[in-house]
Amino acid sequence: MFDRSAVALVGPGAIGTTIAAVLHERGRTPMLCGRTAHPQLTLRYDGGEIVVPGPVLNKPAAAGQPVDLVFLAVKTTQVADSAGWLAALCDKNTVVCALQNGVEQKIQLEPLVNGATVLPSVVWFPAQREPDASVWLRTRPRLTLPDVPQAKRVVDALSGTRCAVELSADFTSIAWRKLMQNAVAGLMVLANRRAGMFSRADVTTLAESYLHECLTVARAQGANLDDGVVQEIIDGFQRAPADLSTSILADRQANRPLEWDIRNGVIQRYGRAKGIPTPVSDVLVPLLAAGSEGPG
Repeated sequence: MFDRSAVALVGPGAIGTTIAAVLHERGRTPMLCGRTAHPQLTLRYDGGEIVVPGPVLNKPAAAGQPVDLVFLAVKTTQVADSAGWLAALCDKNTVVCALQNGVEQKIQLEPLVNGATVLPSVVWFPAQREPDASVWLRTRPRLTLPDVPQAKRVVDALSGTRCAVELSADFTSIAWRKLMQNAVAGLMVLANRRAGMFSRADVTTLAESYLHECLTVARAQGANLDDGVVQEIIDGFQRAPADLSTSILADRQANRPLEWDIRNGVIQRYGRAKGIPTPVSDVLVPLLAAGSEGPG
């Protein structure tokens, strides 16, 4: 029988609600932890919905003892606020699966998890929060994990669910490829437009320049990516529904802090460390930072 206390979900936003819902659908409802004590979570998808019963715990003291597996689905701007949950839920026997953007999950989280193993992941599905607080899942969910022994705990938890899990021996390349996709989405923030903007020839030209810059940095960090990845990413945006948003655009429109550093600043930082020119980043990053933090 599934032990609810064995798995916890921290951060029931769009990605977290999706994972909680696919687990609940298979009778594996995790402990739900977050800032707000929601009575339930609702995931909508093409053809139906899944309602996950609450409550969402909002005080780390209510978590009890450490668990075997934590799905951490908070944005990197909220990691510090999650420290109490991680302290309560983790010990050296816990695996923390970071459902987060970027390539620095281990660096950010390891000081907070009481010796637990931090397992980075790449999330390959668009899910967005709706005005009624439900989450709209627009495609079938999929995760990529590094092919390490600790990944088995996640594979087992999600086995038989509607969320596919892939293991990669070259996780570094896949994580940087996704970072490139997230980085170019930063252009949507400055334009205040959704994916349809990539149908413009001038935006495509700018995106190509930025992605080549990102690719040079990615390769310097050990990613094995060929030149074709630039066109693949652009093609993906151009094929997407014109109204497809991204989490960083949604945060900007709601006047919330942006994940500018983990998605865009990282290209500039790592480029400078390797002596790689980053002219697009040098314009984009200050504007995203100012949009997130001001002043003004």
